[in-house]
Amino acid sequence: MLNIVIFGAPGSGKGTQSDRLIANYGLFHISTGDVLRDHMRRGTELGNTARQFIDRGQLIPDELMIDILAGVLDDNREAAARGVIFDGFPRTIAQAEALEQMLARRGTSVTTVIGLEVDEQELIERILNRGRLTGRSDDTLETAQKRLDVYHRQTSPLRDYYRERGLYHAVQGTGGIDAVAARIAAHLATLPKDKS
Repeated sequence: MLNIVIFGAPGSGKGTQSDRLIANYGLFHISTGDVLRDHMRRGTELGNTARQFIDRGQLIPDELMIDILAGVLDDNREAAARGVIFDGFPRTIAQAEALEQMLARRGTSVTTVIGLEVDEQELIERILNRGRLTGRSDDTLETAQKRLDVYHRQTSPLRDYYRERGLYHAVQGTGGIDAVAARIAAHLATLPKDKS
């Protein structure tokens, strides 16, 4: 079982590289952003609550995200049997600890954390371009800067958390999509085959 946390700032390419990992390794993908946007599109109570945080560039409260993730895992046990890509989660150390506990209860653990490293100016350009292409309401300059500020304050400490556990692997996230995917594949090839 290969459980991957794909880690990086907004606009670092987590979704794009997750798609490659799904295609190459047959993993189940959980994008908390996609789950939340689906709820917002459908106008559910969760979606309306989430929109209030997202539109201000803030993180969803930990307990809400943990409940969402547990529900997705429980509803997709068979699809997740080969492993899971966690895209956009965890974003805080409290969430990382909750993820460890959740996976331990299911007899598994995080295999590796892939950190996509991209400089801030390129991140902003990518976010604004994505907003132009997709019409995502949260991809504006003001919201992008707020999201990056939140990322630096609350999420980037996860690097140290996962480094201390020997799980964090930095990957240069610039260059072509294929080049980044090849860097990730080279790292995954070094992992022990029997690690949960």
